[in-house]
Amino acid sequence: MSQSFHLFTSLRYDPSLTHIPDRNLSHVAGWNSSTSSPFYMLDLHRDRVLRAARHWNWHRAVEALEGDAGLRRLADFLAASLLPPRGEEETQPLRVKVTVSEDGVLGCETSTATQTPLENLFPVRLPEPGTVAGGGDGGGSGLPSKEVVYEVVLDPARTERSEYTHFKTSQRMWYDEARQRAGIKLGDLKEVLIVGEDGEVMEGSTTTPYFWRNGRWVTPPVPSRYSSADGSGGNDGTTRRWALQRGIAVEEAVRADSAQDGEEVWLSNGVRGFMFGRIRLG
Repeated sequence: MSQSFHLFTSLRYDPSLTHIPDRNLSHVAGWNSSTSSPFYMLDLHRDRVLRAARHWNWHRAVEALEGDAGLRRLADFLAASLLPPRGEEETQPLRVKVTVSEDGVLGCETSTATQTPLENLFPVRLPEPGTVAGGGDGGGSGLPSKEVVYEVVLDPARTERSEYTHFKTSQRMWYDEARQRAGIKLGDLKEVLIVGEDGEVMEGSTTTPYFWRNGRWVTPPVPSRYSSADGSGGNDGTTRRWALQRGIAVEEAVRADSAQDGEEVWLSNGVRGFMFGRIRLG
């Protein structure tokens, strides 16, 4: 495979995030509680790209991103690129794709993002299957809304794990092909789960999945360093890391053939937060 690629991460820009310190979610919000930042989990996005840069020994990229100075540099870059001029107000949330080259050059692309309740961005927990979730109306429960339902299917093909499935890079053909097989178009409320050669779920094409197993929410394991043998072979996403740190889910291997038609699942990513879904088989 060609080594010409860049690292990237997709995050949410949302002015409503600046109100987190005033809400009852501030104790779980991390970066967005301490900084009043409109960039969703920016510190975790920086960390994931930095780990990838270190893996490939991209020294200039590491220098650009590491430490408090690197996080400030990234925040300042995004603010200069996205924030409206003083005196103007921006209320529309955006999907922001941040790219990093081997030379440490930052770039970004934007597109519109859907409105999302803060409880779906920072849930205090994921409700058990069959129970009522929050309404996303800021009523104080801290539970995410189930009002939007994603259709979740399993990719019939098997994907070989590699550095390009462990880290998020512009080499995305496996994910693009899985989405094509599932017939997913931009904007569809649908996700396809990538399955490894061992028959275990790796991850979603753009999300981290969570399954209810043995009385708790679990997500496929990912080692801290790339391994050709350990873990599921998938990506250590930002919202995944956030959920694990707060005990919202734990790591556990999930076999694809254990999924049941109609089973409730949750999905998450750095743009849309936590999303409710149901498995569809056949």
